[in-house]
Amino acid sequence: MGKIIEAQLGEYRGIQNVDLNDIECARDDTVILEVSRGTEFARVVSDLNRVCAGKAENVEGKITRKATDGDWNQIRNNQQKAKDAINICMRKINEQSLPMKIIKAEYTFDCSKIIIFFSSEGRVDFRTLVKDLAKIFRVRIELKQIGVRDKAKIVGGYGVCGRELCCSSFLKGFHGLSIKMAKEQNLPLNPSRISGLCGRIKCCMAYEFRVYKELARALPRVGDKVNTPDGRGRVMDINVLKRVAMIDLGEGKTTKLILSPQENFA
Repeated sequence: MGKIIEAQLGEYRGIQNVDLNDIECARDDTVILEVSRGTEFARVVSDLNRVCAGKAENVEGKITRKATDGDWNQIRNNQQKAKDAINICMRKINEQSLPMKIIKAEYTFDCSKIIIFFSSEGRVDFRTLVKDLAKIFRVRIELKQIGVRDKAKIVGGYGVCGRELCCSSFLKGFHGLSIKMAKEQNLPLNPSRISGLCGRIKCCMAYEFRVYKELARALPRVGDKVNTPDGRGRVMDINVLKRVAMIDLGEGKTTKLILSPQENFA
């Protein structure tokens, strides 16, 4: 067993461990894989200088070569065939009045299977649809229902920050998110401010959550009573990063309190 690297299968599928097989390639290179049920193309997403030996049971494919000009012609032909397949699939869905929306479709590199990604509010009985599509395309059919976050990852777009969506640019997978992450960072709990294009909490809410949580551990919370040079008061607001609190002294008086790193309010 050689070095193990991470590669994203096809255009829209997940990341898996593959055997480098002593093939000369680099991050972001497109490679051809030998998998259990045929041949696939994939994009290298890991840093080859940091890879290490892995267990055989974790490996789901082996690189056979970097993509050649001929391979790229095959990939582009498959992409065009996938677009035509979407139109046919949408027509069949309308004929059968199925409550589903096609997002994307892609062929495996060897054209032995077509994967069709769709979204739906509930479960869909698409057995008849699969039979009809198999008769038309004469390949294996895989209909894969995805959620709103996966849809955003596949479709892509730009966030309010002006950058490409994290999920479609560099994130290898989704992590758990909660409204608590926004609360800990004193962010406005306005759904339009903390939600991404998918309608769920932005992935970036988790980036600094641990830092804020660690820094806030030794600080007073809003509503706590603290002593200040001007007297005892109640914490109205707090800036975790600057360690500055706004204190209500009563009778309309307020003051700013710089919280000493040596003082523990927990």
